[in-house]
Amino acid sequence: MVFQELIHKIRRNKIFYYAGHYLRQALPASLFRNALPGKISTLNKCDRSYITKRVNYYNKLSTFTQPKRLEHFLKDIPLIKTNSAYRVDTLEYSRYFNPNFKASFLFGDVTTVANVPSIQKSRPVNGDNTNAVILKLDKKRHFFFLKDRKKYSDKKDMLIGRAHISQPHRMRFMEMYFDHPLCDLGQVNTNAGNLQWLKPRISMLDHLDYKFILSLEGNDVATNLKWIMSSNSIAVMPKPKYETWFMEGTLIPDYHYIQIKDDYSDLTERLQYFIDRPEEAQAIIHHANEYIRQFMNSEREDLISLLVLQKYFYYTSQTNQYSLAMQEN
Repeated sequence: MVFQELIHKIRRNKIFYYAGHYLRQALPASLFRNALPGKISTLNKCDRSYITKRVNYYNKLSTFTQPKRLEHFLKDIPLIKTNSAYRVDTLEYSRYFNPNFKASFLFGDVTTVANVPSIQKSRPVNGDNTNAVILKLDKKRHFFFLKDRKKYSDKKDMLIGRAHISQPHRMRFMEMYFDHPLCDLGQVNTNAGNLQWLKPRISMLDHLDYKFILSLEGNDVATNLKWIMSSNSIAVMPKPKYETWFMEGTLIPDYHYIQIKDDYSDLTERLQYFIDRPEEAQAIIHHANEYIRQFMNSEREDLISLLVLQKYFYYTSQTNQYSLAMQEN
């Protein structure tokens, strides 16, 4: 267990991640632009319909916008004041395009849609979110998967939850269930919430001792949802209101996760239902693990990211090149 925790800490450490970025930055930018046609050509070796579906999910643009409405030149991305992870992840793919192309960016935990096409990590699931073009940003924090060596049947019949508690909806959940016998809940921050809920942080591996893991949205999406769905435990949450590259809006209730009401009133009933029906719980785990696998092909993930940006520059009238244009007609 200690060795596994050490491996997880190394994998989540950003030092090597940033080091790799700065090494790539030292290479001439022209190398990446010259490599773009070869990267895009791998589309012919992939499932084109699947790629098209993913690209069009992230980038729903279908009408043209003039670049003068956009805020930044690509060459100015390093100057944008934001969390460095957002700059690093944007540069990983934007460097393949003309540095004089323009784009608008909404970095951070975004829950709105701009009035111009904007590249962002998160967006609302419902409503017209066309202008919110999703890119895989802050991925070192959000896209972390694990191998769960513990069988579902060997886990505790309880819901585990450790979280930063400051948002009203998270506080409401704690008020309702902090002392519930089916729950082991705790607040890990001291600057908000209720100090009576305070408990020590526990590792991801310690979460895996429980059959059910709480996954409540925070400022936007729930960061822990990805690694929960890669485990042999089950995410418990209301229907997502926000989504990222993980396409939370496509998740199916009681197929990929256990859905509870927005007011949390049916939590006990839902937990007991699946405690009493282990076969149905195992099916959810199988479907969740299967959903995760689509994000494991790094070459395909790179291709989709490049096509999302290519489509963005196409519909912002900056290039005539868009490899999936015929597929959309």
